Amino acid sequence: MRSLLYVMTALSVIALAFWAYRENYATQQALGEVEELRVEISQARDRLAILKAEWAYLNRPDRLLDLADLNFDRLQLLPLQADQFGMVEQVSYPPVNIDIINDVVEVSNQEAEQ
Repeated sequence: MRSLLYVMTALSVIALAFWAYRENYATQQALGEVEELRVEISQARDRLAILKAEWAYLNRPDRLLDLADLNFDRLQLLPLQADQFGMVEQVSYPPVNIDIINDVVEVSNQEAEQ
């Protein structure tokens, strides 16, 4: 009986060692993938920062004004002036349905009371 207990204990230790070995390598692989993803994210952020800087450089007002002047015959773009902008009061917004808003407020009040 004692020898059966020793064999079962040894098999359990071997099985646990094998499990720990596999988990260790799976964890190391996952950590490697995470590090690769961090590097890719860092590179993508660097590329995005460069693209934002290039966009800001290309959209300088003096450069755009020069381009508009050069291509006036083809595009017929004129410089912006203050009187070309509308007032907020001139914007037509869709009508607001007050009944729906009141229903939502009543439902939320009822839920708060419960």
